[in-house]
Formats: sequence, C-alpha cells, structure tokens
Amino acid sequence: MTKAVVAKNVTKKFKLYAGQTDRLKDLVLPGNFGKEFYALRNVSFEAKQGDIIGLVGVNGSGKSTLSNIIAGIVPQTSGSIEINGETAIIDVSAGLNNKLTGRENIKLKCLMLGFTNKEIKKMEPEIIEFAELETFIDQPVKSYSKGMKSRLGFSINISINPDILIVDEALSVGDKAFAKKSLDKMKEFRDSGKTMFFVSHSSSQIKEFCNKALWLEFGETKAYGDMEDVMKEYDAFLKKYNKWSKKKRAAFREEGFKRQSLPEKELVTMS
Repeated sequence: MTKAVVAKNVTKKFKLYAGQTDRLKDLVLPGNFGKEFYALRNVSFEAKQGDIIGLVGVNGSGKSTLSNIIAGIVPQTSGSIEINGETAIIDVSAGLNNKLTGRENIKLKCLMLGFTNKEIKKMEPEIIEFAELETFIDQPVKSYSKGMKSRLGFSINISINPDILIVDEALSVGDKAFAKKSLDKMKEFRDSGKTMFFVSHSSSQIKEFCNKALWLEFGETKAYGDMEDVMKEYDAFLKKYNKWSKKKRAAFREEGFKRQSLPEKELVTMS
C-alpha cells in the first residue's frame, strides 16, 4: 500500500524569551538570548494511504505542532517529512481572514489552492449549505462565533477534496448536530481511501474513527501503532492522571517542560 506520510526524526525547536527586549537582542546582537524549547523531538512514523491516525496526548504534547508540519504551515527544524498528496487542515484558529466575509474567505482559500473563479462559483453554494451559514455568509468572519468559524473552515477544506486531511479539534466546537454531520462526512473520506490525522481529546471519537494512534508526551513519541493497543495504554494513563491532585499534575507538567528545554546532549545523559 502507498505511503502517504513518512516522518523521520521530526524535531521542531522554538525559542522562549523572558520579554520583547530579549527577543530584539537575539535578532541584532551576538550571543545567545532566549531559551530553546523542543515542541517536538525525534518523532518518526509512517502513514499508509487510507490510514486514519488519532493524535493523542495531554495539552502541550505537540499535537498541533505536528499537525501544522504535516499540513506544510510550519517547517520542521530538523528531520524529514515526506508528504505524498495534497493536504488540508481543519483548525478553528487557522486559515481564515477575520477582516473578510465568509464568502470572500471561500474565494481566497480556493484561489490559493489553484481553483479557477468558475470552479469556485460552482463549489460555493455547497460549501455555504454544508456550513449552515446562509444568513451570515456575507458578514465579516470577525463577527462569527468559534462554532461558525469551525463550520466554515471544515466546509471549505472538505470541498477541496484533499488526499490527506488533518482535523485539529474542529469537532469540539459547535453543536452536536454539526459535529455528527462532520463526522459522517469524514467517514465518507475514510471509506474513499483518504489518509487522515485526527486530533481530539475525545477517546470515544478516536476509537470510533481511527485505525491507528500516535501518543505524544511533551513532544516525544510515547506510543504509535494499532489504535486499540495505543488507546489501551493511553486510557490507563488518563485514568491515573485524572485521579492526581492539582499539585501532582502541575509537577508532571513542570517536569515535562524541563525535559523539552534540555539540549540533546543533556537529554541523552539523563536517559
């Protein structure tokens, strides 16, 4: 079966600054200002055509960063990622211009993806109908609720019929009826052999929809493989995590943050 995505040791490193002054110093002065932070470190996996991969992990584990790298929105710092096909990401906060109307956003997004004005005009009614935004489509997106933005973003991206679809928490915003309609549409994509990455805090959605799962913990791969095997491990972890006190959870996150801030040499020494 064709490999849709091949990731090898994908690492994404950012810099954290104490304030704007340090950020400016780092740009114009010699020396090392700011603290390096690894949002992802040496993440490797292969996704075959038709795989539906659930990305799981507590907040701050790198799920959205990996989603954006797969979608081509941000580059990795090191490592390699091979994408075979057209990608699209559905994320409430990504891809929409707040100053434009919903209709103008449809046209802009589709033009950027290479569609002609004639093709867009044909696609537009179906996008608007699926998003259930007929009354608001000519209003600026800045006036939309999160649910409305999510519906518009979802509708635009499924209409372009990508080979690889990344869905980042899009079904967690908005009403249940639209979430079900979106999930049904995604099942159509799955049944037609599309490759999908599904970011969700809902274990039930992951179990219903995915055949594989990638568990990230503070930017590193904790487990990857068959959905049932990975989710069995992840659910066991969540059961313990949810019983922890606030103090213990904070200590767990602090320890993870420290690990993400360590350079490779120090991390190897710790291991």
